[in-house]
Amino acid sequence: MPDGLNAPNLRFGIGQPVPRGEDPVLLKGQGRYTDDLSLPGQAYAHVLRSPYAHGVLRGVDATAALAMPGVLAVITAADLAGYGTMGCAMPLKSIDGSALKSPARAPLASDRVRFVGDPIALVVAETKMQAKDAAEAVELDIDSLPAVTDARAATAPDAPLLYDDIANNTVLDWRFGDADKVRAAFDGAAHVTRLSIANNRIVVCAMEPRAAIGVWAEGRHTLHLGCQGVFGMRAQLAGILGVPVKDLRILTGNVGGSFGMKANVYPEYVPLLHAAKMLGRPVKWTDERTGSFLSDQHGRSHEVDAELALDAAGKFLAVRLTAFADMGAYLSPVSPLMGTANFAKNVQSNYATPLIEVHTVSAVTNTTPISAYRGAGRPEGNYFMERLIEQAAVETDRDARDLRRLNHIPTAAMPYAAASGSHYDGGEFSAILDDALVAADWDGFAGRAEASAARGKLRGRGIGNFLEVTAPPAPEMGGIRFEKDGLVTIVTGTLDYGQGHLSPFAQVLHQHLGVPFENIRLLQGDSDQLIAGGGTGGSKSLIVSGAAIVEAAAIVVDKGRQAAGWALEASPEDIVFESGRFSITGTDRGIDIMALAAKLRDADALPMDVPPTLDVSHIYPGAPSAYPNGCHIAEVEVDPDTGLVEVVTYVTVNDFGVIVNPLLVAGQAHGGIAQGIGQALLEHVVYSEDGQPLAGSLMDYALPRAADVPSMSFASHPVPATTNPIGAKGCGEAGCAGALPAVMNALVDALRPLGIAHIDMPATPERVWRAIAEAKG
Repeated sequence: MPDGLNAPNLRFGIGQPVPRGEDPVLLKGQGRYTDDLSLPGQAYAHVLRSPYAHGVLRGVDATAALAMPGVLAVITAADLAGYGTMGCAMPLKSIDGSALKSPARAPLASDRVRFVGDPIALVVAETKMQAKDAAEAVELDIDSLPAVTDARAATAPDAPLLYDDIANNTVLDWRFGDADKVRAAFDGAAHVTRLSIANNRIVVCAMEPRAAIGVWAEGRHTLHLGCQGVFGMRAQLAGILGVPVKDLRILTGNVGGSFGMKANVYPEYVPLLHAAKMLGRPVKWTDERTGSFLSDQHGRSHEVDAELALDAAGKFLAVRLTAFADMGAYLSPVSPLMGTANFAKNVQSNYATPLIEVHTVSAVTNTTPISAYRGAGRPEGNYFMERLIEQAAVETDRDARDLRRLNHIPTAAMPYAAASGSHYDGGEFSAILDDALVAADWDGFAGRAEASAARGKLRGRGIGNFLEVTAPPAPEMGGIRFEKDGLVTIVTGTLDYGQGHLSPFAQVLHQHLGVPFENIRLLQGDSDQLIAGGGTGGSKSLIVSGAAIVEAAAIVVDKGRQAAGWALEASPEDIVFESGRFSITGTDRGIDIMALAAKLRDADALPMDVPPTLDVSHIYPGAPSAYPNGCHIAEVEVDPDTGLVEVVTYVTVNDFGVIVNPLLVAGQAHGGIAQGIGQALLEHVVYSEDGQPLAGSLMDYALPRAADVPSMSFASHPVPATTNPIGAKGCGEAGCAGALPAVMNALVDALRPLGIAHIDMPATPERVWRAIAEAKG
């Protein structure tokens, strides 16, 4: 093949550390986030929120606000009476067979407010400051009611009720597993380990606050916003608006983080679109950080009693979780999932535990609603299991490494039908543990501990084995377009909100079609361009979009053979495709795929059996869940005088299957670990007794900083997945899954000589200092 034609360049193939294609634009400040957009004639909106955690809303008087300069409208619940409501439609049932109770949430509060931040009105004005000033002039008539901010307390008989028709504030009383068999296993166990574990509530705190611009034009709505997938967002929002999906367009540019939080429709979007239609002009809203703290869906928030039963040899007989899950004041589309099915699937981890029981009571409280946050129940399930294992090893005088190896699912047992209902297709769990121990210099720990002690510090080490279950199958689009300007556009319904999709998706296409890597573009953020799309979430983007691209590329090749037969005046059966070039078998005659696409586009007329274009719009039906897994090992130092905890070393060995881009995968792991460290040591949303959040900005909420995160070692031990064409297993949430147990096990290891067997997240200096002081008496 002559030089310069489109053979795949090894620099850009699968497995190469290609830098993120988005970065040159973003690093120069040329990204286009929602707040960067300004549309001709746009007005500005401000959301008026409830200052009370619970109360009866008697009235909203906007008279004074409407008289203020520049004010165009004040939208309240009365203006939105014709629209639908939000809630959760998951087919979950309580133990008694009753369906999940999902209260209907109107876009704006009408009869009652249920948390500080509940939206009551949307004020629209000519400028942002005019809207904000006018919101302060709106008079609210609210009779305050008692509040409850804790899920366990919310189920007490005398707790204030958020909804008159939801007894004990309990929306779901859910159980997984055979309770009788699990009880028998515990009754017959040689040893039972028990821990009460708190999974602290987290503010997601994406770098970019939520923002949106509503537009009404040519008889349809358009909403510009940051989200995790425009196809699903359109379906959700169209249902609430009561319009066909064709009458709504969702447009998303760059997104500054989400971690699950921006996946769903929020109440503000409905009055924003209503105002745009009513006023006949675009209406823009950008939240402020305090508004984000109050109204963006939070993460985590569970109380769990965890138990592990072992036989005399140390084999796991059963694991049991009894949990209270905080839903917040309203249910998001997935809020019950984390503490139910995702606990059950992920507490299995990589162990051959034969029996699992999860019993979770999900309750509404007068707090910000809960939804998915990086991992969404997966890190927690692994965290509970790893804490139990460490404690069981201490209680039974075993080496925790040997206890893990004894109970790991052996490679020879694959494929493995787990008690959780998952079907593992492969894994080398003990080998990964051993790799991590070597990488962490486990045997050299004693010397490092002595050096720490010489400086007056306590040192501990912790293992975090993990296995995650990625999101279930969902259809995904794989579109390939050969553009007039010589570019090739990938069209798919996942959405990049910081992951860096362009480079790995382009690597897959480049590998399979040989089109020039630098000519590949990615389109994800226009719902009008999609025929399917599951969005980004559940660590599945490369699994589904990558597979969709592979299958679409195969269709391009099939079409190309027909077209090349015409172009080369040969039978399509004699055409072969290799390295970006169609050629006639046994000859040197051929045509490059890009040249063929241009030839088809420029042709005046084509035979009936020749495709007019190589473009493809394909739907991949979806792949089963995959099972990324690995082992993290952390070491911490504790200052016993102040309680300050520092993570000093961190090692990870991971099985993410086939890695398309190791540079980006390591980055995903680093980000997840940083967030795991944040939850373990720093972050916590705390409410007062009357439901006021005690942290309303970054002034009083502790996110991890660079100084809190150590240098991290990343290594791979890949076992390719057999359930998708790429062989990938997903990686986006795995960092959190390993970090929570590794850091907390290391901390407990450091404190154990003082008689401390457990400490809850976040292990703030005050909490650690207090635990040390109490242990010393």
